Amino acid sequence: MTADTGVIAVPHQEHEAGHSGGINTALLGMLLFIGSETMFFAGLFGAYFNARAAALSQGQTWPPPGLENVIEPGIIPVVATIILIASSFTMQWGLWRIRKGDRTGMNRALAVTFVMGAVFLGMQAFDYYSLVIEHGFGINSGIYGTLFFTMTGFHGAHVFGGVIGIGIILLRGVAGQFSGKHHVAVEAVSAYWHFVDIVWIFLFSTLYFLK
Repeated sequence: MTADTGVIAVPHQEHEAGHSGGINTALLGMLLFIGSETMFFAGLFGAYFNARAAALSQGQTWPPPGLENVIEPGIIPVVATIILIASSFTMQWGLWRIRKGDRTGMNRALAVTFVMGAVFLGMQAFDYYSLVIEHGFGINSGIYGTLFFTMTGFHGAHVFGGVIGIGIILLRGVAGQFSGKHHVAVEAVSAYWHFVDIVWIFLFSTLYFLK
């Protein structure tokens, strides 16, 4: 209460998104997490290229003999990649809709993205099954097998986490918890999902095309 007017002063409250006071702490936390995960995957890529360079310097082939036609951009990996990349667009569409206050449009986009993420995981699991059962190629198949399954496996775990996150904000959206001014959770999950998609593009290009 001020001495001269008798009016109670109300502390300033920061909006979730779109405020002029700076970036929201929750969104900042997600961006910092993405930064740390970028370094994590950079380490995996570093290990892969180091092993590849060492093999080639010793006159060995890469992938090792017998795997040239096993790790290839077949129908399953290609279709899964297309689905995951497309899901980034549906995720962004959902974010654009809630920025305009269209909660229904956001919910529909999130539902489609959720399904596409789940389908990608299912196709990756099927691809793993094919590699292990039909070709006998697993994580214990030398350094190449270890790197392949470690890199794609960790990425799959990140996709699974993203699918869970999308499912949570979808449920919150259905409950009417987001609006044009308050949707920082959607912003955060969207940033994470785009990160997951970008990592897969690099993984797919490296593992399936770089010989």
